[in-house]
Amino acid sequence: MASYIARRKFLATLGGAAAGWPLAARAQQREKMRRIGVLMPSTAADLEARARLAAFMQALQQLGWTDGHNVRVDTRWAGLNASDTRKFAAELAAIAPDVILTMSSVTVAALLQATRTIPIVFTIVVDPVGAGYVDSLARPGGNATGFTVYEYSMSGKWPELLKEIAPSVTRAVVLRDPAIASGPGQFAAIQAVASSLGVELRPVDVRDAGEIERAIAVFAQSTNSGVIVTGSTGATAHRELIIALAARHRLPAIYNSRFWAAGGGLISYGPDMVDQFRRAAGYIDRIFKGEKPADLPVQAPTKYETVLNLKTARALGLDVPATVLARADEVIE
Repeated sequence: MASYIARRKFLATLGGAAAGWPLAARAQQREKMRRIGVLMPSTAADLEARARLAAFMQALQQLGWTDGHNVRVDTRWAGLNASDTRKFAAELAAIAPDVILTMSSVTVAALLQATRTIPIVFTIVVDPVGAGYVDSLARPGGNATGFTVYEYSMSGKWPELLKEIAPSVTRAVVLRDPAIASGPGQFAAIQAVASSLGVELRPVDVRDAGEIERAIAVFAQSTNSGVIVTGSTGATAHRELIIALAARHRLPAIYNSRFWAAGGGLISYGPDMVDQFRRAAGYIDRIFKGEKPADLPVQAPTKYETVLNLKTARALGLDVPATVLARADEVIE
């Protein structure tokens, strides 16, 4: 009798344990360590790039993903080196993370050469359809989706705002990167508006610091000159030099994002770049939960902001119009 009761208890215990196995398995699946690869077209010393990545990590944590706990983030800093970009893109593809986060057209192109299966979420990319990264904004169709940074028509606001804050400007150097798909498109949109404003343009490539310095020095010898800085990783990498050259040669300049004005540039107009990284965390969370990049629409910026550095305006001797002051979302004293 005793052995019968003991056997019954053993079977009951075994049955209870078996019943718990599916729950335990599901719990383990929920706690599976996810992996995110990150490819940045900047150096680890770039404070703006680190701020963007910090915003991403914070947003990711708010969604329940903590680095080292249930997600591992592997970051590669490629700078502007094309061979490093290709090498790190291949490295990340070989690691086979659950998703790769990146920014800029240069890195997206390298990643799509390295993998057509690993999900890619991009930020700060101009015209991903024209570049061939996605089939359409509404239905990307492949393994990449993310966030655009400009529509080409928005680039026309830069000469308008430059002319408004510095009416004497009749010539402007346009710093652009012709090697990326969006370079010619941005320049064309600027040119279409500048001609109606009576502003003559001169394009200058941003890939080489020496070329930038020489071109601006020559250009500044003429009066009534200004600077327009388009969106590119090359311009961002040389931003301290560009801001310093504009100040040295007393050239009014307009830039494509807030961090330029915060760093001493005269005025900027563009989307919130840091916010794109916060929103990217939401897309990665959705991919972790089973959605596919092919079905996640590419999103445009929800807000463009004007930031004015009044200290720089005074140093240039500019009398800022009340219309510009009223339009500014932020004024840096």
